[in-house]
Amino acid sequence: MKRFLPIFLFFLISVQLFAQKKEFEKELYVGVGGGALMSSVDFMPNVLQKQHLGIHGGISAKYITEKHLGLLLELNYAQRGWTEDFPAESGFSYTKTLNYLEIPFMTHVYFGKKVRFVINAGPQLGFLLGSSQNMNDALAADIAAKKQQNPDAPIGMQYSLEPRKFDYGLIGGIGMELKTGVGNIELEGRYYFGLGDVFESRKSKEDFYFNRSAHRIIEAKLTYYYRIW
Repeated sequence: MKRFLPIFLFFLISVQLFAQKKEFEKELYVGVGGGALMSSVDFMPNVLQKQHLGIHGGISAKYITEKHLGLLLELNYAQRGWTEDFPAESGFSYTKTLNYLEIPFMTHVYFGKKVRFVINAGPQLGFLLGSSQNMNDALAADIAAKKQQNPDAPIGMQYSLEPRKFDYGLIGGIGMELKTGVGNIELEGRYYFGLGDVFESRKSKEDFYFNRSAHRIIEAKLTYYYRIW
């Protein structure tokens, strides 16, 4: 019996070592990143627009909890808004910029080892920090003249309504991540689908209102991640 004891102990140690090798090693990263975005607002009644260019960026934390799966939390600043598309002969121009603090909370899916294909998706909250607008003199004079003719007409309501302070929606993206000895670099394209409205919808039929005024955003983002453990 004693001569089988070393074999039995060796077997137990081998099983333990094998189990440790098979155990998944979790990963925690902190990151900083940013990029450019193109935004518009899905108005109903419709407002003709061009793509509105802005920037976005912030900090992030990524926790890989399982093989091919993790969580991603970010805190970002973003310049959203819309730029109206007028006929060239009108001489009008108008741009509205809305600055937001964004908090996306996403599921992170990846495939690969040193080079990873990544998918991120989840809900996002937004808090309005401030806004600004740029209206040229020609458009301002035209609106003033029309209001003088008919003060009760719902003219240019998107210029005078106050935007809501809170926004929410869904965000998703795909990209590639490169693991290096000094950190990871991730390049990603994202799309944000706003579920909340920029302006409060009015329920009275006598009032002019936007039934919908939700953000639509396309983003490109480059992020550097540093592994904590």
